[in-house]
Amino acid sequence: MLLVLLLAAGGVYLFVTEKYRADLVALMLLGALVVVGLFQHVVAWIRPDKWITPEEGVSGFSNPATITVGAMFVLSAGLQKTGALTFAARLLKRLAAFPPLLLLGMMLTVGLVSAFINNTAAVAVFMPLALAACAGGKVSPSKVLIPLSFASQFGGVCTLIGTSTNLLVSSISDRAGHGAFSMFEFTRLGAILLGAGTVYLLLFSRWLLPNRRGSQLTQNYQLGEYITEFRVLPASRLVGQTVAASGFGRSQDVTLLEILRNRVALFAPRDMPVQAGDLLIVRGGARELIETRAAWKLELEPEFKLKDEALATQDLQLAEALVAPQSNLIDRTLAEIDFRRRYNAIVLAIQARAQTVRTKLNQVRLRFGDALLLLGPKESLARLRSDPAFLMLEQVEEPALRRGKAPLACVIIALVVALAALHIMPILVSSILGCIALVMTRCLTLEEAYAAIDWRVIFLLAGVLPLGMAIEKSGAAQWLGQSTLGLAGAWGPTVVLAVLYLLTAVLTEFLSNNATAVLMAPIAISAATSIGVDAKPLLMAVCFAASTSFATPVGYQTNTMVLHPGGYRYADFMRVGIPLNLIFWALAVCFIPRYWPF
Repeated sequence: MLLVLLLAAGGVYLFVTEKYRADLVALMLLGALVVVGLFQHVVAWIRPDKWITPEEGVSGFSNPATITVGAMFVLSAGLQKTGALTFAARLLKRLAAFPPLLLLGMMLTVGLVSAFINNTAAVAVFMPLALAACAGGKVSPSKVLIPLSFASQFGGVCTLIGTSTNLLVSSISDRAGHGAFSMFEFTRLGAILLGAGTVYLLLFSRWLLPNRRGSQLTQNYQLGEYITEFRVLPASRLVGQTVAASGFGRSQDVTLLEILRNRVALFAPRDMPVQAGDLLIVRGGARELIETRAAWKLELEPEFKLKDEALATQDLQLAEALVAPQSNLIDRTLAEIDFRRRYNAIVLAIQARAQTVRTKLNQVRLRFGDALLLLGPKESLARLRSDPAFLMLEQVEEPALRRGKAPLACVIIALVVALAALHIMPILVSSILGCIALVMTRCLTLEEAYAAIDWRVIFLLAGVLPLGMAIEKSGAAQWLGQSTLGLAGAWGPTVVLAVLYLLTAVLTEFLSNNATAVLMAPIAISAATSIGVDAKPLLMAVCFAASTSFATPVGYQTNTMVLHPGGYRYADFMRVGIPLNLIFWALAVCFIPRYWPF
């Protein structure tokens, strides 16, 4: 038991500090559990019945929750690729002139959609259109993007498939002999939380949310001192040379973005000879720009004022892109992936979690949720929209969608839900059949189906599930349940429920929601046994608390996604999220015993 608790504490430390990615930490825990299990016949104090076997260690990969979550990624992609979600999102643009109606319509629509598809996918589809609606209605994005993220979580707790946490806890409950959860078992309380959260944001977001982000991307990224315009003098040694051959900017660490010649913009022209009188738009630090002007005999244009229009032309466009959750760019630098040549676009600035980076961009290691300010030809930026490595925030022209397949995709998703809800077949089976149907009807290609699965989440689930088994088998869950929640048992099961919900809610603000659920679900079952009540109410508390993270931008993926596009700071999430967490806590403590009696 002590060994399991030490491993769990080490895992929590690595999850919180983010020294390694969450999926890698989960696999490290799995590896440690399996290796220790190999010595159970050698070391006397490791009892075989108190530790997991190697077969149990890898059982997370075949767990119904893991497979179902993978299938739900594919089903969500079917709606995205056919444009079914985009059609719903575009209806919101008509409400842009009425900010309260826009906020209400967006939250209810996203909440409904998130009840049946992956929350991240819902936010990825609705966020660009919400930004466009804000621009059209003169509304700051910081007033709507936190509600967008929160609404996806409101909807996710309304059904079994709305969030991976519900599927995970349902699997743990079934394995422990308490039965799996039904499709709409969460809906009554979920609808209450959805309504309460929507009313709270409608009433108070006007005062709680900042009005921070403007419409000019160059201003949002504060690029005024980092991009300037030089005129090439006749005496400059650049005249007659190409940028590549001259080595321009290499020693000063500056980047040539455009050449303006006879009012025509030439994008990143490395192989075109420079002429006297050309205007060079250059990016670099203040000191580097000064050194460049002196070294190459350039003249600073005093009338140059950096606005989006100064960089974007008829053929070029500024755009923002987020590093997607399943991006292959994570933990890599721009230099390592040769970003400029690979995507035919230039990164002007990067907004990382704590700061905006404008110089030495090639050395920055990208992380999920980082925002990139891009400059490039419109067709290049349009291609990025179909690249799973990015979530494009600008309304560049979308690649062709299979819009004629949208009704068919909706019917397939509806059948998946109906078959599971009517208990005709388990959600595992119906979701797999739904994935097959999407590919067979050409709503998705097989390659798109594979690409849609976020393998980081799959490996995270498969890695943390054995830890939950070890906590249960070793007796650690029973000891924790009795020593912590058991003390509250003297005050009655409602107090135990309240304490369990609060502990889970606090943990999920810093850990992965799935890791929190795996840690807390066995403790909830043991606590229920020790005080002699049904485990289902306590398991429901774990589900709802682990799936609603409002107080930090790192507690839930959708919060991370809206952090930079909304121009938010950590304090903004705390100011809006902590009261909302307390409201949900009070409602859960009040209604869970009514719907799931002790």
